[in-house]
Amino acid sequence: MSGPVSSQAGGPSRRLKPPQPDRMGDPSAEVSSWNLPNALTALRIGLVPVFAWLLFAEGGDDPAWRVAAFVVFTFAALTDLADGHIARKRGLVTTFGKIADPIADKALMGTALVGLSLLGELPWWVTVVILVREVGVTLLRFWVIRHGVIPASRGGKLKTLLQTLAIGLYVLPLTGWAADARWVVMAAALVVTVVTGADYCVKAVRLRRTSARAEWKRQRKRDRIEGTDLAGPAPRRGQG
Repeated sequence: MSGPVSSQAGGPSRRLKPPQPDRMGDPSAEVSSWNLPNALTALRIGLVPVFAWLLFAEGGDDPAWRVAAFVVFTFAALTDLADGHIARKRGLVTTFGKIADPIADKALMGTALVGLSLLGELPWWVTVVILVREVGVTLLRFWVIRHGVIPASRGGKLKTLLQTLAIGLYVLPLTGWAADARWVVMAAALVVTVVTGADYCVKAVRLRRTSARAEWKRQRKRDRIEGTDLAGPAPRRGQG
């Protein structure tokens, strides 16, 4: 016989709240694109050229302009956290958001990295390693999109945090030991970036091999060889 779950023996009954579902993989056709998460994403895209202008103002050497660039960069990065949280919590995941959100993230981070390298404050090889990883992961998402979705890992979230923190420190006009310490944060971001990128590659290959769609394709191949029709219709994207 089912009933409410009590938090303490003999105490008042209290139902436990179920965990919030992650709706990022839910169908988005019936959700309007005119919503707050998408507005935040569009705002972040719009802030990219503003950030770039502030970063290069007065040749990139004026402390006041660099602080202003840091404020805009930080605010734009915070909108990335906000739009994803709101979209999941309120079920406002849309096709536009799924496409525009990673584009906005890559545009902001890429502009910051390239800008800092152009100013001679960040080695180009650091920028290349991070951008190759980010673009590569984006291409992998499209490679496996018909097989399913690879959920964000803790390592991926840590990577984003470290990259944002490291870039923010480089944008600030720091000197002395503070300027030297930011390299430590960037080094940590690089390590996590490479490790999580390799992990994502492994997960993508595994998903392509073990998804319901992959099994359906193997069955179709066996059907053609044996002259049977056991595979049935193709499974829906992400099924299994």
